[in-house]
Amino acid sequence: MNIGQLARQAGVPIDTVRYYERQQLLPTAARTAGGYRIFGEQDLRRLRFIRRAKTLGFSLDEIGELLSLSDHPPQDMGSVRDTARIRLQDIEQRMAELQRMHGALSQLVDACPGHGALDQCPILAALTGEDR
Repeated sequence: MNIGQLARQAGVPIDTVRYYERQQLLPTAARTAGGYRIFGEQDLRRLRFIRRAKTLGFSLDEIGELLSLSDHPPQDMGSVRDTARIRLQDIEQRMAELQRMHGALSQLVDACPGHGALDQCPILAALTGEDR
C-alpha cells in the first residue's frame, strides 16, 4: 500500500507516518522505481501500535523501547510491565497534580463574585500574589 493508504487505515496524517519513519519507529519503507514508499501489513500493525501507545501516554522513546521488546518475542514480559508501570506512576502523579490544581482553581472561582472592578478580583490577586 502507499503512504496515503497506510495513513488512512491507521488513522494518522501522512506527515505522522513520515515523522515516525524519520524517528526510526517505522522501518524505512521500500520504494517503487518512481520513488514512492511501499508499506505492508506489518507496517500497518506497527503504526497502530504506536498510535495506541501514544493514546496511553507513552513517549516516543518509550514506544521505541516497547517496539524493540515486541520485536524479540522470546524475551520475558517483565520489561514491558516495568515500562508500563513507570508510565502508570507518571499518570497517577499528573492526576494528583491536576486534582490539586482543580481544588485551588475551584476555590478561586467560588471566591470571585463575577462582577465589580477588576482590582478587586480574587483570581487576579491570587495570580499576581497580591492580597486584596
